[in-house]
Order: sequence, then C-alpha cells, then structure tokens
Amino acid sequence: MRDSGTLFCGVELAARIERAETELIAKGCGAAAARLGAEAGFVISVAGGVASFAEDGSPLNKVAGLGFAGVPGEAELDEIERLFAERKTPVQAEVSQLGDPGVGELLTARGYRLVSFENVLGLELGGERAAVIAEGVEVKPSAEGEFDTWLDVVAEGFAHPDAQGIASHEEFPADIIARAMRDLTGSAGVRRYLARHDGAVAGGASMRMSDGIAQLTGAATHPAHRRHGVQSSLLSVRLAEASAAGCDIAVVTTQPGSKSQQNVQRLGFALLYTRAILVKS
Repeated sequence: MRDSGTLFCGVELAARIERAETELIAKGCGAAAARLGAEAGFVISVAGGVASFAEDGSPLNKVAGLGFAGVPGEAELDEIERLFAERKTPVQAEVSQLGDPGVGELLTARGYRLVSFENVLGLELGGERAAVIAEGVEVKPSAEGEFDTWLDVVAEGFAHPDAQGIASHEEFPADIIARAMRDLTGSAGVRRYLARHDGAVAGGASMRMSDGIAQLTGAATHPAHRRHGVQSSLLSVRLAEASAAGCDIAVVTTQPGSKSQQNVQRLGFALLYTRAILVKS
C-alpha cells in the first residue's frame, strides 16, 4: 500500500474526478426521467459541470462540478435558478476548492450561502490487490433479489451515524434513497455489495468505475455489527475489484472529521480537496 502522503491532487486530477461525479449524477437523473417522464426533471451542462433535478427530495438535485471549464454566465445561472424555483427546491451547488475561484465569488454575490463542506479523498491503485476480510465477515455482490435487504441495512446504518466530526447538513428518507439507488444501479453502473457477520446481514456498500476511477459511492454498517471489521472488509473487497478492473485511483467523499474519513485515511487514502456546499433558497 502506498503511503497516503505520496498522492498529490492538482487541477487536472480534480477535474477528472469531478467529471466522473457529474457523469454519475447525469446518468442517475436520466434514469429518473425515464421512470417519471422527461418533463419531471432536467440535466444541464454548465461550466464543466451539471445542474440536475431528478425528483422532489432526491440527493441528485444539485449543481456539481463547476469551475473546470470557466465560470458560468449570469444568464445560465438565471435559467438554472428558475428551473429549481419552479420545482420549489433550493439550488445546492457543490464547489471544489480546485475549480476556478471565480465560481465562489459569483455564487456568493448572487445570494448563495455557505452551509457545509465535504472532503474528497483518494488512493492510488495499480497491479494486483488482495482483499483483506475480517474473521467472521463475508462480502459478496448484492444480487437483484437482495436489493431490499441491502437497502434496509444501509438505511439502518445511516440512521445511526458515529457521533464524530461534522454532521451532514441533509438527510433523505429511505424511499428516496431506494429510488435513487435503483436509478443509479440501472443506468450508471453502480454495483452493490452485502456484508454478513457470523451469517447475519451486517452492512452494505456500493461502487462505480469510470475512466479509471473507482467511485466508492457509499457504505454503512448496522450498529449491532460495528467494530468487527465489516466496514474495512467492504472497502478492501471494492478496492481489490477496482484494481483488477484496471482503475488507477479510488475516491470517496466523507464529512469532515468523520469516522468514515478516519477509517479510509488509516487505510492509506489521502485528502485530495474539499467541496464547499453553497445553497440559494
């Protein structure tokens, strides 16, 4: 395993990671549009990123990836804000610190408020990588017929977060998460994994691979099975699979100072950059 201090993230790598993120969002919204009707949502390319809306309350309702192809124009933002206002939804912009600094200046001048931050961490991959699985833990891909089982354990894990670091500024009902995950699994190639501890369902995770990037798109452990290596086993299996598929970097997004951030840094992940979360009601 490489030392986490050796991985440096410049603008080029950040742009590549943000492109993968915006592609994931756009594909998920495309699946939602197919499910609900094309008029329900939208995906608009803007300044190297996207503005998207899937459905009421969805985690895919956001503006992401801005600042790697210039600064958005006032007219572009006028239209985006109009579309969100029509749907009675605040505009949430996730802005990387490595994007064009003019983006933050423009958004704050238009009345966007800073509400939170999130960290993007990465790990270099390459060559063969063996999965290290804790004693008593089993990790396998989640079959289609196990979706409800996977969702239940992930929802239970997220409902009882470790009380460490900065809490998330948003929460989503289980039915919204379920629909978003079905959309992402069906169209964006997100893979799901189930972990069992001593035979009982103990945790779930997901991953997407694109352009050599393994996006670790979520993981949670049931409170009754924590501190038994479930989370680290889920991570190790995904990293081994990503390496075997030829990915050269794995990335994960965490809340600042959280247990999740601590866990991945212990396994060699480096802090690459931070996103500011800006909201306009």
